[in-house]
Amino acid sequence: MLLAGLRSPHPYESSTMKRTATPHLAAATALGLAVLAGCGGSGTDGSGSGGAPAAPPATVTLVTHDSFNVSDEVLETFTADTGFEVEILRGGDAGVMVNQAVLTAGNPQGDVLFGVDNTLLSRAVEGEVFQPYRAAGLDLVPEELRPAGDVPVVPVDTGDICVNYDRGWFAEQGVAPPETLDDLTAPEYRDLLVVENPATSSPGLGFLLATVAAYGEDGWQDWWRRLAGNGVEVVDGWEQAYYDHFSGASGGTGGGDRPLVVSYATSPPAEVVYGTGPEPEQAPTGVATGTCFRQIEYAGLLAGAANPEGGKALLDFLLGEDFQADVPLQMFVHPVREGVPLPEVFTAYGVEIADPYTMDPQAITEGRERWVTEWTELVLR
Repeated sequence: MLLAGLRSPHPYESSTMKRTATPHLAAATALGLAVLAGCGGSGTDGSGSGGAPAAPPATVTLVTHDSFNVSDEVLETFTADTGFEVEILRGGDAGVMVNQAVLTAGNPQGDVLFGVDNTLLSRAVEGEVFQPYRAAGLDLVPEELRPAGDVPVVPVDTGDICVNYDRGWFAEQGVAPPETLDDLTAPEYRDLLVVENPATSSPGLGFLLATVAAYGEDGWQDWWRRLAGNGVEVVDGWEQAYYDHFSGASGGTGGGDRPLVVSYATSPPAEVVYGTGPEPEQAPTGVATGTCFRQIEYAGLLAGAANPEGGKALLDFLLGEDFQADVPLQMFVHPVREGVPLPEVFTAYGVEIADPYTMDPQAITEGRERWVTEWTELVLR
């Protein structure tokens, strides 16, 4: 989950953070999509009513979230190789994008959807958004990153939601930064952590899922009670947490007083990329590696796509070496294809999360709403 602008030391927020639309926005979206659906043809061959089927369009449409980014020269390579021009149709944040895709299932706005992650995947699958296609290059993706069973999507990138810490603050205070979830509830970290609300933020949801995975159904609530008692601060979204409350944000506007924040494992190299001045010996922020939840973003061929052949070619391209090598510095996530080297700034300033918390997408679907409701009762009321 992605560039939101040069201000962002981790731009994933704008695509995947504020996933929950307000009821008014959801209603407006549904109305607009109903109008769009009504304007479409009755078939998927582009021929309208009667007559011979039209020739396949020379354009393939990628439906994605607002912060999808790719280099122009990489897209030009796809066009040169396939003859298809790529039209990028951005559909808001990932949650709204998936809701739109469900509402238009079978009569989609494009050919390929990119940006549904493992917290939302089962919603799209149950909505019959996708049609099957096995992309070329899938065999070069590690088995643990592929969806289980016959889920008709391909993984494209991964990212880890983790607690970040302000190295300077902890050095000045002579306090060791936390490493694990258990550490965060210790007295020495009282009033130091800011997190995002899981009802309104994807990193907030990922962090909640990490605690459910770590402590189980019988233990996560107690952990959050202890964290709430230890002075955790809750805000709506990542930008507010990182820029206004986190003391280690180079682009911060409010001079934040919290040296711990829920962000991403790739935020430290992003701080270096977007920082000013000479290249530092180490990133100004670090990662508590025992707090991380693994996100995986997927793409799929939309059911009823007007240009299925172009869509298949685009899915092959998303797993190809050119696009996969472009992913890290465009969206600050990791490629899924084995053998694709990371940029030096990732290897020099980033950290590999060897054992992140994970959860089956179906388990997320079955528990998500209940966990968020219980979290709200525990932490906010």
